[in-house]
Parts: sequence; C-alpha cells; structure tokens
Amino acid sequence: MSDQNVHNAGFTSSGIARSSLASSMMSREARASEGGVRSGGPTATLQKMGARSSTHSSGFTCSGISGGSQASQMMSQEAKSHGGATPRGSTTSTVQSISMGGKGGR
Repeated sequence: MSDQNVHNAGFTSSGIARSSLASSMMSREARASEGGVRSGGPTATLQKMGARSSTHSSGFTCSGISGGSQASQMMSQEAKSHGGATPRGSTTSTVQSISMGGKGGR
C-alpha cells in the first residue's frame, strides 16, 4: 500500500505526474532553492522510490517505519543532525507521511 500511496501522489516510473501532489512539491522545493530540486531531498527521494516501487521495501510502510530498515537509518541520521528529533518537512517525515497516504507534512 505504501508504494501505491507514493504512486497516487504522482511519483511514478515515468516521472512526476502533471498536476499532482508530486508536481506541487517539486515546484515548491525548486522555488525555495532558487530553481533546483536537491539530491536527497523529499522530492528526489520520493521520485526515486516511486520509480522503483521501493518505498515499502525500504522500510516506509503504512503502519510506520520498520526497525532496522533503510528508512530507520535515514530517520536516525536526520534526528542526530537535528538534536534528537526528525523535523517536520524533513526527507524522512515527508516520505513517511506520503507512504501512509498523507500530504507530506507541509
């Protein structure tokens, strides 16, 4: 289901779907960084996972982040770099939110 939620948001194997949540995120991120979408950021990470249908297998599931997974490692690294918390709008929280069918926490 988490892979389907990512696809439904517009992150697909053929690219970001027009007029989707994904295209809105990409536009917002590009404006915030003066024209680019950064590698490793929420939009790039979701597109990579959406294209490969690897959201669930990476540990982002409909019931939360799986212990010992790539997702849990991402969350741990982000928390360490932000004083122990994973901030709203971060890559991990955005990917998890969309994996669960949300709108990315923004």
